[in-house]
Amino acid sequence: MRRAPEGKWDGMATTTAAEQRAQAKAEYDAFLAVCPSRQLLDRISDKWVTLILCALGSGEPLDQHSGEPLDQHSGEPHGQHSGEPIDQHSGPRPMRYSELSRRLAGVSQKMLTQTLRSLERDGLLTRTATATVPVTVTYELTDLGMSLHETMRGLRAWAETHMDDVLAHRASHEG
Repeated sequence: MRRAPEGKWDGMATTTAAEQRAQAKAEYDAFLAVCPSRQLLDRISDKWVTLILCALGSGEPLDQHSGEPLDQHSGEPHGQHSGEPIDQHSGPRPMRYSELSRRLAGVSQKMLTQTLRSLERDGLLTRTATATVPVTVTYELTDLGMSLHETMRGLRAWAETHMDDVLAHRASHEG
């Protein structure tokens, strides 16, 4: 309640800035055009964001030449192993820019740089520069990034699993 100019209570409650932030957080609704969570959804629904989060969170060592994930048992790129099971999700690990660039076939240098900067700004990954010649820069998921990683990994797996179904539906609508 706040005091009216005449010294009487006017019946309206006042809220602190912290209370206003808490109320706004409780009221995030991405269906509303002005909601900041809509901007976040726009950012994280980008294919490069999904692939970067999957790559950093996968923990898969990569072949230096092809950029393909290495078999945990044979040390050869996937598809060139003896048929033993592959542990594709051994946990997150830092990756250098060049590793990410090779892993994300088709991403331009500009797009990769912009996407990494935006993910760092949003607190989803950290960039660490080590004073070497040349400078070594690595990227690693933060706890916040890891909390999103499982969702993105599931989205990627869904796309890969259902791609044939989607292609069949597209073909049926084209003809």
